[in-house]
Amino acid sequence: LSLGVETLGGLLTKLVERNTTIPVRRSQIFSTADDNQTAVDIHVLQGERELARDNRTLGQFRLEGIPPAARGGPQIEVAFDIDANGIVNVSAKDLGTGKAQQITVTGTAQMGKEEIDRLLREAEAHAAEDRKRREEAETRNAADALAYQVGQRLRDAGDQLPVHEKARLEQLVGELQRVLKEGGDLVRIRTLADDLRQAATALDAARGRPQDKTPQGGNDVVDADFREVA
Repeated sequence: LSLGVETLGGLLTKLVERNTTIPVRRSQIFSTADDNQTAVDIHVLQGERELARDNRTLGQFRLEGIPPAARGGPQIEVAFDIDANGIVNVSAKDLGTGKAQQITVTGTAQMGKEEIDRLLREAEAHAAEDRKRREEAETRNAADALAYQVGQRLRDAGDQLPVHEKARLEQLVGELQRVLKEGGDLVRIRTLADDLRQAATALDAARGRPQDKTPQGGNDVVDADFREVA
């Protein structure tokens, strides 16, 4: 079965796909979900479902000592190393400081064929529902990132805007953040996000540069994925 970690929104992000030939090493760069976050919790999972809660927990560990920074700033490399015997080492390294933490996972080979087949059938049966849930989580994540980015740009360049345009942007950022916090429906979130993207063109005109793009995936760095668990 596939191996991965839990990321923002309770999603499973796979690093090693099912039936990958071993030995193998797979890694991906993640970042923080909150400003001034100094630790991240790595939840290691095995399975084929889209949500972390529907997969098997193999282990958890914490990487501490990350220097305080704006969210999305620190670069945390998470790596899965699997040797020829199927022993899995999972590590997390802050590329800025070199600090690292790791665990060895021994339970990946304990499931029999019948159990694996059952989990695969379960994943197939829930595939459509799982895709919908992932889409919902990714929509919320993207809207949250957009509100944060526009808020940051307002603080940097808001004084260059006419008063009414600045007020409009502040109102949209606040409204989108409120709806996200309250768990509002996706239609409302998408509408507010579209309105905010359109209004944010005023910032581009004020600063005289192309519009910043909200991360949509396919990047080397997965922005704002880990949250510190108190």
